[in-house]
Amino acid sequence: MTAVGTSPPVLLRRATAADARAAADVWLRSFAAALPTVVRPRTDEEVRDHFRHVVVPRCETWVAQAAGGEVVGVMVLEETELAQLYLAPDRRGCGIGDRFVALAKERRPAGLSLWTFRVNTPARRFYERHGFRAVEWTDGARNEEREPDVRYVWEP
Repeated sequence: MTAVGTSPPVLLRRATAADARAAADVWLRSFAAALPTVVRPRTDEEVRDHFRHVVVPRCETWVAQAAGGEVVGVMVLEETELAQLYLAPDRRGCGIGDRFVALAKERRPAGLSLWTFRVNTPARRFYERHGFRAVEWTDGARNEEREPDVRYVWEP
Protein backbone atom coordinates (compact mmCIF):
# COMPACT_ATOMS: atom_id res chain seq x y z
CA MET A 1 0.00 0.00 0.00
CA THR A 2 1.15 3.50 -0.79
CA ALA A 3 -0.07 6.66 0.90
CA VAL A 4 -0.67 9.58 -1.44
CA GLY A 5 0.19 13.06 -0.25
CA THR A 6 -3.11 14.81 -0.90
CA SER A 7 -5.53 16.34 1.52
CA PRO A 8 -7.53 14.50 2.71
CA PRO A 9 -5.22 11.50 2.53
CA VAL A 10 -5.73 8.96 -0.24
CA LEU A 11 -4.38 5.42 -0.17
CA LEU A 12 -3.35 3.44 -3.26
CA ARG A 13 -3.96 -0.28 -2.82
CA ARG A 14 -4.65 -3.42 -4.84
CA ALA A 15 -8.30 -3.79 -5.71
CA THR A 16 -10.33 -6.65 -4.30
CA ALA A 17 -13.51 -8.21 -5.66
CA ALA A 18 -15.45 -5.93 -3.31
CA ASP A 19 -14.02 -2.87 -5.15
CA ALA A 20 -15.18 -3.86 -8.64
CA ARG A 21 -18.41 -1.86 -8.69
CA ALA A 22 -16.86 1.26 -7.14
CA ALA A 23 -13.94 1.09 -9.59
CA ALA A 24 -16.34 0.71 -12.52
CA ASP A 25 -18.38 3.65 -11.26
CA VAL A 26 -15.24 5.83 -11.11
CA TRP A 27 -14.49 4.74 -14.69
CA LEU A 28 -18.03 5.63 -15.80
CA ARG A 29 -18.03 9.07 -14.15
CA SER A 30 -14.55 9.90 -15.39
CA PHE A 31 -15.24 8.75 -18.95
CA ALA A 32 -18.44 10.82 -19.10
CA ALA A 33 -16.67 13.93 -17.78
CA ALA A 34 -13.44 13.66 -19.80
CA LEU A 35 -14.76 12.22 -23.06
CA PRO A 36 -18.29 13.55 -23.66
CA THR A 37 -17.98 13.20 -27.47
CA VAL A 38 -16.78 9.58 -27.41
CA VAL A 39 -19.52 7.00 -27.85
CA ARG A 40 -19.22 4.09 -25.41
CA PRO A 41 -19.97 0.68 -26.94
CA ARG A 42 -21.01 -0.80 -23.56
CA THR A 43 -23.84 0.07 -21.21
CA ASP A 44 -23.15 1.02 -17.60
CA GLU A 45 -24.11 -2.49 -16.47
CA GLU A 46 -21.83 -4.09 -19.08
CA VAL A 47 -18.95 -1.93 -17.82
CA ARG A 48 -19.68 -2.97 -14.24
CA ASP A 49 -19.84 -6.65 -15.27
CA HIS A 50 -16.53 -6.28 -17.14
CA PHE A 51 -14.85 -4.86 -14.03
CA ARG A 52 -16.39 -7.57 -11.84
CA HIS A 53 -15.60 -10.56 -14.08
CA VAL A 54 -12.52 -9.49 -16.05
CA VAL A 55 -10.68 -6.38 -14.86
CA VAL A 56 -10.41 -6.93 -11.12
CA PRO A 57 -9.92 -10.72 -11.07
CA ARG A 58 -7.63 -11.01 -14.12
CA CYS A 59 -5.60 -7.78 -14.21
CA GLU A 60 -3.34 -5.96 -11.80
CA THR A 61 -5.93 -3.47 -10.63
CA TRP A 62 -5.26 -0.69 -8.12
CA VAL A 63 -7.67 1.74 -6.51
CA ALA A 64 -7.23 5.09 -4.83
CA GLN A 65 -9.23 5.05 -1.61
CA ALA A 66 -10.11 8.29 0.16
CA ALA A 67 -10.55 8.68 3.90
CA GLY A 68 -13.88 7.11 4.73
CA GLY A 69 -13.41 4.32 2.19
CA GLU A 70 -14.65 5.97 -1.04
CA VAL A 71 -12.87 4.73 -4.18
CA VAL A 72 -11.81 7.84 -6.13
CA GLY A 73 -9.46 6.37 -8.74
CA VAL A 74 -8.60 3.19 -10.61
CA MET A 75 -5.48 2.04 -12.45
CA VAL A 76 -5.13 -1.21 -14.39
CA LEU A 77 -1.89 -2.79 -15.55
CA GLU A 78 -1.95 -5.59 -18.11
CA GLU A 79 1.55 -6.94 -18.65
CA THR A 80 3.52 -3.89 -19.85
CA GLU A 81 0.45 -1.80 -20.68
CA LEU A 82 -1.05 0.89 -18.50
CA ALA A 83 -4.50 -0.19 -19.64
CA GLN A 84 -6.64 2.18 -17.56
CA LEU A 85 -6.15 5.22 -15.37
CA TYR A 86 -9.32 7.03 -14.36
CA LEU A 87 -10.06 9.43 -11.50
CA ALA A 88 -13.29 10.72 -10.03
CA PRO A 89 -13.83 14.06 -11.80
CA ASP A 90 -13.64 16.02 -8.54
CA ARG A 91 -10.24 14.41 -7.75
CA ARG A 92 -8.40 15.46 -10.92
CA GLY A 93 -5.46 17.74 -10.23
CA CYS A 94 -4.95 16.45 -6.67
CA GLY A 95 -1.83 14.37 -7.38
CA ILE A 96 -3.52 10.97 -7.47
CA GLY A 97 -2.80 10.45 -11.16
CA ASP A 98 0.84 11.39 -10.58
CA ARG A 99 1.06 8.75 -7.85
CA PHE A 100 -0.61 6.14 -10.03
CA VAL A 101 1.91 6.76 -12.83
CA ALA A 102 4.80 6.58 -10.36
CA LEU A 103 3.41 3.28 -9.08
CA ALA A 104 2.99 1.94 -12.62
CA LYS A 105 6.62 2.80 -13.40
CA GLU A 106 7.72 1.14 -10.15
CA ARG A 107 5.71 -1.99 -11.01
CA ARG A 108 6.97 -2.03 -14.64
CA PRO A 109 10.52 -0.61 -14.44
CA ALA A 110 11.47 -1.92 -17.90
CA GLY A 111 8.86 0.30 -19.58
CA LEU A 112 5.18 0.88 -20.22
CA SER A 113 2.85 1.62 -23.09
CA LEU A 114 -0.69 2.96 -23.19
CA TRP A 115 -3.39 4.15 -25.55
CA THR A 116 -5.47 7.28 -25.19
CA PHE A 117 -7.96 8.96 -27.48
CA ARG A 118 -6.64 11.81 -29.58
CA VAL A 119 -9.47 14.07 -28.37
CA ASN A 120 -8.31 13.59 -24.76
CA THR A 121 -5.84 16.48 -24.81
CA PRO A 122 -5.56 16.75 -21.00
CA ALA A 123 -4.60 13.05 -20.76
CA ARG A 124 -2.09 13.41 -23.58
CA ARG A 125 -0.45 16.39 -21.84
CA PHE A 126 -0.47 14.45 -18.54
CA TYR A 127 1.31 11.42 -20.01
CA GLU A 128 3.79 13.57 -21.92
CA ARG A 129 4.60 15.42 -18.69
CA HIS A 130 5.40 12.01 -17.17
CA GLY A 131 7.89 11.09 -19.88
CA PHE A 132 5.65 9.12 -22.24
CA ARG A 133 6.15 9.79 -25.93
CA ALA A 134 3.68 9.31 -28.77
CA VAL A 135 4.76 6.56 -31.15
CA GLU A 136 1.63 5.59 -33.12
CA TRP A 137 -1.57 7.31 -34.25
CA THR A 138 -4.58 5.39 -35.56
CA ASP A 139 -7.96 6.16 -37.06
CA GLY A 140 -9.69 4.17 -34.30
CA ALA A 141 -10.55 1.15 -36.44
CA ARG A 142 -8.99 -1.20 -33.84
CA ASN A 143 -10.75 0.10 -30.70
CA GLU A 144 -14.32 -0.55 -29.57
CA GLU A 145 -15.25 3.10 -29.65
CA ARG A 146 -13.99 3.60 -33.23
CA GLU A 147 -12.31 6.78 -32.00
CA PRO A 148 -8.91 7.94 -33.31
CA ASP A 149 -6.26 7.21 -30.72
CA VAL A 150 -2.57 7.50 -29.98
CA ARG A 151 -0.16 5.00 -28.43
CA TYR A 152 2.40 6.25 -25.94
CA VAL A 153 5.48 4.54 -24.53
CA TRP A 154 7.66 5.20 -21.53
CA GLU A 155 11.15 3.77 -21.46
CA PRO A 156 13.42 4.35 -18.46
